[in-house]
Amino acid sequence: MKSVLLLIHADVGQEARLRTALDLVRALQGHLVCLDVVAFPTLAGDVTGMAAGLILTRECHAAADNRRRLEDRLAREDIAWTWIDTAGGVADCLLREAGLADLIVVNCKRDHWLSTDPRAAAATLALKARCPVVATPDHAQGLDPTGPVVVAWDGSAPVMATLRAAVPLLTLSRQVRLVTVGEDQGVAPEAAALYLERHGVTAQLDRRAALGEEPDAVLLRICAKDEAAYCLMGAFGHGRMSEDLFGGVTRRMLDAAALPLVLGH
Repeated sequence: MKSVLLLIHADVGQEARLRTALDLVRALQGHLVCLDVVAFPTLAGDVTGMAAGLILTRECHAAADNRRRLEDRLAREDIAWTWIDTAGGVADCLLREAGLADLIVVNCKRDHWLSTDPRAAAATLALKARCPVVATPDHAQGLDPTGPVVVAWDGSAPVMATLRAAVPLLTLSRQVRLVTVGEDQGVAPEAAALYLERHGVTAQLDRRAALGEEPDAVLLRICAKDEAAYCLMGAFGHGRMSEDLFGGVTRRMLDAAALPLVLGH
């Protein structure tokens, strides 16, 4: 787990993404790949086509200014990094570069049908990328890989795939808690704990009754109590024409989380 792909775009979540990616690269002794995306405007037609050209020109100038500032900063960060310029849809651009990435860092922002928010890429990436996605809140101060971790274990294929892929990250944590809310729906958490033990990770098992609460509310309360560095979970998808791509628990976690989420499918 050495290649960390980071979305670069001058928006409110950029600082949180950058801090999170820098923390991960340092802890993993890895390489930061900065993907600078100029998002195409979605206007069309004769008059709006001129407006689209002006918007695109302004976006390119803003991207150039942003690159100068960030390259200046990265030169002082004592990490290995490369820069890639591209243009198009944010999720599509990230997916094109994700084939050789081990982690992708974006924001906790759900992409809705026809969404134009550059931060709204978490759902598409978590469902289509072949590596875990780190979705960080807009105002996060980074991610401490040595901090406690809460794994939202439901025994599903997505969470198993995410757990396997994230083992190098989990080995850095001082505490890993496997939390099951309600009845087991798939592979038991004991099997996950044994798997992690073979990789040198000791995991605590925590079974919780739902008691009428949504699982995400229980998980977020445990994350807050543990002062967790991040929460690892699987992502479930629905049809592309639905309101968004995620099932209820993942959708609400993205909306409410005050800590980074490590998602996979």
